[in-house]
Amino acid sequence: MDSSQDRTLPATPRRLQKAKEQGQVPRSRDLTHLVVLGGGMLTLSWLAAWMFDRMREGLRRLFSFDESIIKHPQAMGEALVDMSQLALLSYLPLGVLVALAALVAMVASGAYAYSTESLMPKFSKVSPLSGFGRLFSAQQAVEVLKLTFIMLVMGVIAGFFVQKHLLDFASLMLRPLEASLSQLREWLVSGVTSLLAVVLVVTLIDVPLQRFLHQRRLRMSLQEVKDEHKESEGNPEMKGRRRQFQREISQGNSVKRVPEADLVVMNPTHYAVALKYDDSMSAPQVIAKGADMIALRIRDMAQEHKVPVLQSPMLARALYAHTEIDQQIPTQLFTAVAQVLAYVYQLRAALRGEGPMPGQPPVPDVPVELDPHHGRDTAPAATVA
Repeated sequence: MDSSQDRTLPATPRRLQKAKEQGQVPRSRDLTHLVVLGGGMLTLSWLAAWMFDRMREGLRRLFSFDESIIKHPQAMGEALVDMSQLALLSYLPLGVLVALAALVAMVASGAYAYSTESLMPKFSKVSPLSGFGRLFSAQQAVEVLKLTFIMLVMGVIAGFFVQKHLLDFASLMLRPLEASLSQLREWLVSGVTSLLAVVLVVTLIDVPLQRFLHQRRLRMSLQEVKDEHKESEGNPEMKGRRRQFQREISQGNSVKRVPEADLVVMNPTHYAVALKYDDSMSAPQVIAKGADMIALRIRDMAQEHKVPVLQSPMLARALYAHTEIDQQIPTQLFTAVAQVLAYVYQLRAALRGEGPMPGQPPVPDVPVELDPHHGRDTAPAATVA
């Protein structure tokens, strides 16, 4: 079994996708903190006047007494319920907007995954041994260092802030209420702004760091990469069989296109290739091919629709081995195919009475290296059926 020291290769796209399906994505808590604090501050400053007016009107109604309230004490309870509803409706937009901001930030950073895997009970999550191991992980070390840094920086900022406003703190209770509230608002904005500046710096470091740690956790060994490749590609023999089966289906379906062909080249019964060429093509194309039974079907279809059938073993084998359906013939076979097509065109012209009857079919000039059966065949002569 591979040890963690052997996992030095980066995670493959499939490994990353499987991890995401299991809910494992790089998440930065500091990014969420930044969005919640910053979004909350901006939203609160935007809604502050509206919320203050609603709360003031609610308090005015709550602390207004008249004869009906004295005669019906339950009216105070109803007023308290109304005040609670008013407060809820006042703060609800703040919560909704902050939640939406956090959701948008999570989606924009890619720290989301639609998975129920993390909800499934696992013994490793409650195991003391695994929990003890997580205490000394690289992830936990980063979190401890990060929190220590934040605490030190915030302590220094708070110390300077208190030292600068110490006399203002002492005289705050001596000021009028409105002035005190205004001063508290300024201090709150200043304090939250300082906090946001610190969290922003930490977030700019933490987001790429979490991505790096995530990639590091998912590193793979060479054996794991090989196993994944075998799993994704499948057994080579089975894959070859599937390709052969798909090729046979494609060849069988191509038989119906034989009537469009200008020529069928055979070997004489084992292989058959149907060729087509017109002015729109830069070179002849293979529109149907097959072996054994499919080759016989191609021959019968060609004879039925009066498509010339040329028996040229070497050319048939070369075309069958080095071409695919709906593709041009290879450049090495241009000369050989041109020879047999020229003969077919002369034969058709003679049958229409537009020229002399050609002689024997030509022996196509097929490069021997393109013939998969070179050395076995002793009958290279071509005949037209």
